[in-house]
Amino acid sequence: FKQANVLRVAAADIMEVIPLMVVSDHLSWIAEVILEQVQSLAWRQLVSRYGRPVAQGQEPPGFAIIAYGKLGGLELSYGSDLDLVFLHGEGGGTTDGAKPVENAVFFARLAQRIIHLLTTLTPSGVLYEVDLRLRPSGASGLLVSNTTAYAIYQREEAWTWEHQALVRARAVAGDRRIARCFEAIREEILTRPRERGPLCRDVIEMRERMRASLLKAPPGFFDLKQGQGGIVDIEFMVQYGVLAWASHHPGLCRYTDNIRLLALLAEAGLMAEADALLLSDAYRAYRAAAHRLTLRGQPAVVADSEFTDYRARVTGMWRAWMSGD
Repeated sequence: FKQANVLRVAAADIMEVIPLMVVSDHLSWIAEVILEQVQSLAWRQLVSRYGRPVAQGQEPPGFAIIAYGKLGGLELSYGSDLDLVFLHGEGGGTTDGAKPVENAVFFARLAQRIIHLLTTLTPSGVLYEVDLRLRPSGASGLLVSNTTAYAIYQREEAWTWEHQALVRARAVAGDRRIARCFEAIREEILTRPRERGPLCRDVIEMRERMRASLLKAPPGFFDLKQGQGGIVDIEFMVQYGVLAWASHHPGLCRYTDNIRLLALLAEAGLMAEADALLLSDAYRAYRAAAHRLTLRGQPAVVADSEFTDYRARVTGMWRAWMSGD
């Protein structure tokens, strides 16, 4: 199913029948359908063994998959991995099967099963690689969190870069009650008042650390994602804008994709319309080039002579936008 549908999208992309943003929409929707099916399959397998989770005197606790990164931002590309976080509802009971386990154990095993189904190498390949580092406490944290623990972590322990990641996070599969709970937590965190000076310093520091560890373009080449004036610089400016002003403009929480967020920043008078259009055009151009390179099996790196105007103008905007004033 995945191969057939991604092939259809790629064919339409190569023939220029659909624009870049529609390509990413379709690739994201394919991933969402697969996640729904994988979760449903994993759920049935676990229920047949342990029964259903039950919470005494309460509704059965639900489970949802939260997507961050490219899938969260409806900007999936060919070969993208999935940045996922798993949440479940309250209720300290057990399952109702012949071999009952605590609900928390059931949900942990459900998440493990989902990851196994997504990442197992089959004769047809792998569905998706999965990145779980954005869960609370990262690699040292629990695989699955209940919604209360997740909210406490975001309020009291999360770093600025984790709040940046929330800008592009959304529920993509599972129980709608858990999805609504996540959406409320996300909006609460994003609309928290912040001092722009310290926020700006945190964002710049994280950007410099990322560039130092991830920039690998050889001399004479430009890394479309990590290079100065590239994709991540634009993403970080958008994330800074949301965190800086969502307390006064809660509508900035409405979307998770960069193009619509840039439009909202311009509509709110927080960014000049010409600047928002420039960043949107540069972002589309970079991502279109990255898509083409991925289809050829090549890294997202181009000759240093390409995109010189966009790079210079995005870099200039970064210096102006990230002054913290």
